[in-house]
Amino acid sequence: IFSLITDRLIEELRNGVIPWHKPWFGTWNGAYSRAMGRPYSLANQLLLAEPGEYLTFNQINALGGRVKSGTRAKQVFFYKICTKKSENEDEEDRTFPIFHTYYVFHINQTEGIKPLSLEEQLEFLAPCEDAEKVIDDYISASGVGFNVILSDRAFYNHREDSITIPAIEQYTDVADYYSTTFHEIIHSTGHKDRLNRLVRGALQNDRERYAKEELIAEIGAAALCHHCNVETPDAFQNSAAYIQGWLEALENDERLVMSASNKAQKAVDFVLNINKNNEIIGGRN
Repeated sequence: IFSLITDRLIEELRNGVIPWHKPWFGTWNGAYSRAMGRPYSLANQLLLAEPGEYLTFNQINALGGRVKSGTRAKQVFFYKICTKKSENEDEEDRTFPIFHTYYVFHINQTEGIKPLSLEEQLEFLAPCEDAEKVIDDYISASGVGFNVILSDRAFYNHREDSITIPAIEQYTDVADYYSTTFHEIIHSTGHKDRLNRLVRGALQNDRERYAKEELIAEIGAAALCHHCNVETPDAFQNSAAYIQGWLEALENDERLVMSASNKAQKAVDFVLNINKNNEIIGGRN
């Protein structure tokens, strides 16, 4: 399985630069579209300035509300990537963005519409039983702290030996939630009381060690998603994009993917076997 996953990752890396995207949405501390249920792009955030819900005139009417007299809408934009097929077989298809603009009103500029509660803003995703069991077994046996909260950060704190993950409702794809969770779980296997991989500076001052640890964590996360059958093509490609970003810090040495894969396999074995015979197995690396 690890050979398969590593080969697929390297194949993705060789296909060229892959854009990475943060797999979760923030906790609505900026401007966001009520209809889409997600924050606006950074550029639109700057244009809108005021945080909170925004709606178009038609959306306001559809909800039975109205725009307050004397208020003015603000303009936002979005673009779609379009492809124009080449008529010449020797030429590549041409891709280009098409920009669209539209106008929105802040919720405070409306009457007759109640702002959404935080819970109403988030769409619930059904959890995966196999993935949940892997997580529950590992957290229970290892003793690592595990916090799933409405937040805009995912991280493992090796000093406190605790993991923090944005809530599952903040993701549009359940595979992204588990990929993020497994990534931090793999980091936690490097604790001195487990595989002892996180030598001093691995997650702080030494950029090269940090980059190598990120490779291990993301390859391990991809393997655990595959193991639990929650992998999707988009989530896997995003893992490749994340790995590609850290490889740049390591002068794009593909051999380091193989090295990280070996350590990731030890970490995954540790996670999957930690509850075997009620003992933590795997020893120190």
